[in-house]
Amino acid sequence: MHFRLAQWYAQAARDLPWRREDCSAWGVMVSEIMLQQTPVVRVLPRWEEWMRRWPTPAATAAASAAEILTVWDRLGYPRRALRLQAAAQAIVERHGGEVPGTRQELLALPGVGEYTAAAVACFAFDQPEVVVDTNIRRVHARVFSGHALPGKTFTAQQRKLAHDVMPQTAHDDGELACTWNIAAMELGALICTARAPKCVECPVQDLCAWRAAGSPPATEEQQTRGQAWAGTDRQVRGAMMAVLRTGEPVQRSVLLETLPLPEAGMEQRVRCLDSLLRDGLAAEDKELVALPGVI
Repeated sequence: MHFRLAQWYAQAARDLPWRREDCSAWGVMVSEIMLQQTPVVRVLPRWEEWMRRWPTPAATAAASAAEILTVWDRLGYPRRALRLQAAAQAIVERHGGEVPGTRQELLALPGVGEYTAAAVACFAFDQPEVVVDTNIRRVHARVFSGHALPGKTFTAQQRKLAHDVMPQTAHDDGELACTWNIAAMELGALICTARAPKCVECPVQDLCAWRAAGSPPATEEQQTRGQAWAGTDRQVRGAMMAVLRTGEPVQRSVLLETLPLPEAGMEQRVRCLDSLLRDGLAAEDKELVALPGVI
């Protein structure tokens, strides 16, 4: 199975800039942070603009928070942008401006979790770490466990499975293991999708436990429901950030009262603005609100 999926990936892989041989480790790290809970089509233009402006950790570390948040634009979860800058600053201070190449060193950076550390170590430095994202979890669940979906929680059993199905590394210094990670991820993104899997196009369809079982529907426990957007605090916060990214300070009262979300009550608006201020995504001075560093 490992070799078959690797061969499929060699033919079917998307040509993404952070996968190219000339992409720096920093470019890989930026892509991994941006791609969390965000589709590739939205990430591509933001990644390209980020790397044009700040192609190194040092350049990112020196940028203003307002610039960072403006370039992040509508990718969502903007605290990721500030955490990425914090990681860049730590890379400059601790590693001479070079992205560290081991999972443990990466984990020690601010805002870098288990997945990101393993992914950067694997995809930027060819370290055969076990990488598990949403797509890989779904592939594992179907191919090996016969489940339609993996459920919301990454369980201890799923973690063990991910380790157990990794190729051995002694014979090739982990080359196949690294390819297995990215190939399983790509299979989940292109073929083994959540809502409409293209099983007839799958290179391992004859080895898939879920297909062999007749492709049973997901149980309640296996469901992985997406997060709502309309009417949520995320939507209101996003609308406020869009106003602030125009660059000019705005009166607190004007920001609260003119937000183009008539369904959002004043209590929710105030709560969301206060949360942006607490998170360091906005700053306030004498009833004026702006991106951090603008006022």
